[in-house]
Amino acid sequence: MEQQTPEQDLAIESPRQFKALSHPLRQRLLLALGGQPATAAELAAALDSRKSTVAHHLKVLQEAGVVRIVETRKVRGGSEHLYRRTARRITVAGRDAGPATALLGAVAEECAKAPREPLLSLRHLRLTATQAAHLAATLQALVDEAVEAPDGEPVHGVLVALYEQGAGRD
Repeated sequence: MEQQTPEQDLAIESPRQFKALSHPLRQRLLLALGGQPATAAELAAALDSRKSTVAHHLKVLQEAGVVRIVETRKVRGGSEHLYRRTARRITVAGRDAGPATALLGAVAEECAKAPREPLLSLRHLRLTATQAAHLAATLQALVDEAVEAPDGEPVHGVLVALYEQGAGRD
């Protein structure tokens, strides 16, 4: 099977996709697949999980259209699949807290295992709607325009969030 490169963007909108992203291990799998394709065995070893558990969660992600099999090869009388994310960037639409909570938990686990001190900054700003829109566009452009290094260099996670706090907060 020919290796397919991921699309640039995938917007998570369907209930099946939200459910698929609501599990922390699935979030960790997506983060692990951010750099290059991997097998269930490779992902299980990297995430310190059982291969059967990883295979189950990969199937859920595949059914939701978030990962795909890019290669199948024969090993020891069986088949081994190589998985890749369907998109380089995944955005979550709507206000469902499940995927966002799972994503933040997965990122927290990655930060805890990072070989160097991660940059993690939270700042609350009072912004007009125009200022917020400009900041959102600037942040999106910064992420979009980042140039990737060649294969073999370390993979870095980038999480960008801009949100308006709910009523009753100052």
